[in-house]
Amino acid sequence: MKVWIDQDLCTGDGLCEEIAPDVFFGLDDGLFYVKESAGKFGEEKLFDGEANPAGAEGTARIPDGLDEAVIEAAEECPGECIFIEV
Repeated sequence: MKVWIDQDLCTGDGLCEEIAPDVFFGLDDGLFYVKESAGKFGEEKLFDGEANPAGAEGTARIPDGLDEAVIEAAEECPGECIFIEV
């Protein structure tokens, strides 16, 4: 499974990071993004020294065992901006 965030819809509430901090993180712009961690996949997926770019171009794999947390984050997101691809 893969996940990405539509930053145009992101409200910056940060519920996603609270629910699944291994997958989501916030930046100074007040928006949240997805990440791929070297600890989970063997190499860090970074762009511009930060993380995946915004939108669908920033799609990240969901680490094993975190599927349920990512689904919960998507369901709880007030901006409905988290998209999961199977």
